[in-house]
Parts: sequence; C-alpha cells; structure tokens
Amino acid sequence: MKMVTKLLAASVVAASFASMAQASTLVYCSEGSPEGFDPALYTAGTTFDASSQAVYNRLLQFKPGTTQLQPGLATSYDVSKDGLTYTFHLRKGVKFGATSYFKPTRDMNADDVVFTFERQLDKKSPWYSYVNGGAYVYFDDMGMPGLIKSVKKIDDYTVEFTLTKPNAPFLADLGMDFSSIVSKEYADQLQKAGKMQQFNQEPVGTGPFSFVAYQSDAVIRYKANADYWAGKPKIDNLVFAITPDAAVRVQKLKAGECQIMAYPNAADVAALKKDPNLKVEEQQGLNVAYMAYNTSQKPFDNAKVRQALNMAIDREAIVKAVFEGMAKVATNPIPPTMWGYNKSIKNEPYDPAAAKKMLEEAGVKNLEMNLWAMPVSRPYMLNARRAAEIIQADWAKIGVKAKIVTYEWGEYLKKSRAKDHDGAVMLGWTGDNGDPDNFLATLLGCDAVGGNNVAEWCNKDFNALVTKAAETADQAERAKLYEQAQVIFKQEAPWLTIDNSTVIMPMSKSVQGYVMNPLGSHNFEGVSLSK
Repeated sequence: MKMVTKLLAASVVAASFASMAQASTLVYCSEGSPEGFDPALYTAGTTFDASSQAVYNRLLQFKPGTTQLQPGLATSYDVSKDGLTYTFHLRKGVKFGATSYFKPTRDMNADDVVFTFERQLDKKSPWYSYVNGGAYVYFDDMGMPGLIKSVKKIDDYTVEFTLTKPNAPFLADLGMDFSSIVSKEYADQLQKAGKMQQFNQEPVGTGPFSFVAYQSDAVIRYKANADYWAGKPKIDNLVFAITPDAAVRVQKLKAGECQIMAYPNAADVAALKKDPNLKVEEQQGLNVAYMAYNTSQKPFDNAKVRQALNMAIDREAIVKAVFEGMAKVATNPIPPTMWGYNKSIKNEPYDPAAAKKMLEEAGVKNLEMNLWAMPVSRPYMLNARRAAEIIQADWAKIGVKAKIVTYEWGEYLKKSRAKDHDGAVMLGWTGDNGDPDNFLATLLGCDAVGGNNVAEWCNKDFNALVTKAAETADQAERAKLYEQAQVIFKQEAPWLTIDNSTVIMPMSKSVQGYVMNPLGSHNFEGVSLSK
C-alpha cells in the first residue's frame, strides 16, 4: 500500500496574452555555443540555456527565481513508505512542438518518460551511445545507474520509478536539465531513417519554444510553441546571438542589437547601470569557481603539494582584478548561501615563503605544469585568462612554471574529463537543484571520476559521508554529514577554491518579466518586450 507524502497542484493556468500587431523578437547575447541540443549528454549551463530551458520540460520544475519544486509534466506524485517507489501522474494534453522536420501525431505520455530514462540506464539500448564520443555524464556522475532499479509504465499517464535505496535529492534531481523529457516518437522516426544523430542537432520538446535553426558559433533561432501547455510565450521569436567576447556583448546591448546579455566584465557594470536605456539586475550566485588538480598524477597526488600550491595564490587579488567587488573568496566546495555550509572552515593562508618550503619538503623542485583557463565567460568566472595570469605569476614566485592553455569550450570540457589531462583545470559550478549533493557528489564523488570530478579524486571517507547524507531523510542530519565532508575536502585540497560571485544581468528597459534564476539558467518563457 502506498502513502501519498506530497501532492502537487493539479494544473497550471495558461495565461492569456494580448494580440500583437507584429511579431516580437527577443535577442539574447549569449556567451558561447552549445555543445549540442540533447541536454542529457552535457553538463554546461551554456548548453542547457540553448536546449533544456528553451525547448524542453521536466516532470518537476523549479518555480522561477527559487529552488522550490512545482508541477511540470507531472501534476502530482506519490512516494511509498519505504522511500523506494515514486509514482508520477502525468499532465494530459501536452503537445510536442511541431517543427519543419517533425510533426508529432500524439500528445506526450508515459512512453516518452520511460524512454527518456531507459536510454540513459540501458547500455544495450541503441540510444545509449548514439552520439560518437557522447555519454550521459550527469546521469552517471550522480550514481543514477546504481540508484534507479526500474522505470515502468503503469498506464499512458502514470509512471513508476523504483529505487535501490532511499535518496533524499531524487525529486530535486528530476527537476534538473538532464532529466528533460524527450519524444520517443521522434526518436523512433530518426532511428528508422538512420538519422539518430539528428536527435542532438534538431531538438523536439514540449517546452515554450520550438527550435528553428542553428548557425554554428553564430546564432540559434526559435519560435514560440503555440501549443505550449502553460500558454504561448509572449514573444513570438527568440534568438541567441552567440558572442563570446564580453565587451562585444556590451556594445551590442547598447546598440540595441540584443535586448539582454550574459556576464559583462566587472569593469563595464558601473557604466551599464548609468545608461538610461538599460537596467541591470543582480543576484548572489549559488556558485563556486575552482581550480582542480589532477590528483591521479604526480606530484599532484600528494595533498601537501596541493596545499602548498594553494598557499602560494593570492585569491583576494584574483577576486579584486576579475570581479571588482562583485564576488567573495570561496572557502568550501559549496557556496555560503547553501544549507550544509561549514562556517568553521578557513582557507589556507596566503604565504608564498611557507608554500615554497612545503614544496621543497615534499621533494618538488623546478615544477612545470599546465594551467587551464576557460575560453568563455561564466557567472562564477568572468575572465578566466586574467585569473590564470595572476595564478601563473604567484606560482612563479615559488619556482613553479605554469603554461596557460585553453581550448574551444566543448573541447575544453571534454578534455578536462580525460584521466590523463595534465596540470590544473579552472572550472566552476552553479547549483542545479539547491541541494549540497549536487556539488559534493556530482563534482567530488567517486562515481563522478572520469566525468565532472576532473580532479580524479576518490576519497573513501569523503564519499561515505556524502553517500550517507543522500540516503538520510532528515535535513539537519544531512547538513552535519556534509559539514564533516567539507573538513576532509579542505584537508585533502583537491581544488583551489577561488570565488563565489554575484551574477549580473544587464538588459534593455523594454524587457519585462525576466526572472533571475539562482540555479544560473536563463529562461525566457515569461518575458515580453514593451514598446
């Protein structure tokens, strides 16, 4: 017998919109190109903005501007007393967006939900590795293959998930981008035609916008989904103008070539705030920037070496140079605004002399290494090249010679996950669901080695604490476990924690209804343009 532990609202009222004399188009100056359009294959926010946020929905979704779950493609769910069975009741009448390359013949149903997750679970599925070199990184890194025992269709609008063990973050995980529900009918059509890779190039979803076209590294075009279950968006067309240079994004915004932009350089913010045609919104980010050492390689397999390298870096100088007051030095692998944050932990002191001595005691002399710098602006790191130059100069003072390297963004992410990547990789993370597990397990857990755990760090004591926390229902008990895990992290120093930033979003005053997301994504579903 199952017990209903929580019931979500039964429906979402579709908004009615005033008719417009002519089509309205919102242009968003984005910071980079998506790696693809199947969100299950990737982990980067740039890719999620262009795929899952624009084109898809999930069973549960986060209320705009919060980490609070609300109905998505499921109107309600039941959970068994033992916490192992989740039964989702699906919304009826949900349409997949019609495109030039696919016309759906039925509404979204349980077959689509089962297919969405089974393709990630079943290694024998032709969809498990349909993209050359692709993998379901998020799904694997979060331990989903060992957690989800089965996904079963009960009827057309009821789906049952059975877990192998209780898991507190499970519902929040289903609200994440990798859990976006895809069309089985579209997948079947492509498989029959021998065009499976098109699934990652021309997406089909139930979301607010339908994909139109992508010109590589230049522009992505979408149109409003007229049959969207939550009501047709207020804008008719959405355009992503891909503009990697932050200064150029600012120029385009001021010239009216785009109405909203991502991640300006800190030095430009004051002028943007003074522009009478613009408004600048800001929010404390649920994020952390870090530099991960490859702990599987010498000499970075020695915690003393990693601690010494961290002590040689002036983090305050990085924050001042890159953010000009819009960030604070990070201490832990989770941001201070998140529950479970250990306030008692302190950073290694900035002490180049002590750092040099520690390296000598560890037998490390004349160290030469690569220092990876991201090629794109991210909310947690506006200018990775500048930050890398500061680190490079600091290390030179203790006799460490660092070569700054970078790659195209998609290649950067792919290469950073390879076990043999060299040196230290600069990356960062914005929380996807408001749960510490999303940082500690996804980025530092043993299941994530070879994926998002680019430090290749598998500490059994740390992993045991994080695993136990995920299996514990009481949040206060979970918080204690996460606090203990952070102590181990700091002692072992697989990362240099760099900053927790404030996120800045400049936009035209004509933009109405844009809501900043603490989870870092950009969603234009409720946005309109005033005349």
